[in-house]
Amino acid sequence: MLTWLDRARRDVLTVHPRGDVTRAEAGVFATRSPHRPNPVGVHRVRLLEVTGARVRVDALEALDGTPVVDLKPVLDGER
Repeated sequence: MLTWLDRARRDVLTVHPRGDVTRAEAGVFATRSPHRPNPVGVHRVRLLEVTGARVRVDALEALDGTPVVDLKPVLDGER
């Protein structure tokens, strides 16, 4: 599942890992920071149900209301 992380800041390039100011700053791509210059999220989920425009999935690590950009299948050999 591809999502648009609409609440992420796009002007932050370095952060203290896990918000711990005692640790040295690192680039956002070297951390799990939600702040990204490219706010597209990639999530491996299990599709549970599709009802109209609603999609129900299992184990999505995103905030409620995060826009879904696209759904892609897992190709054989990548499970």
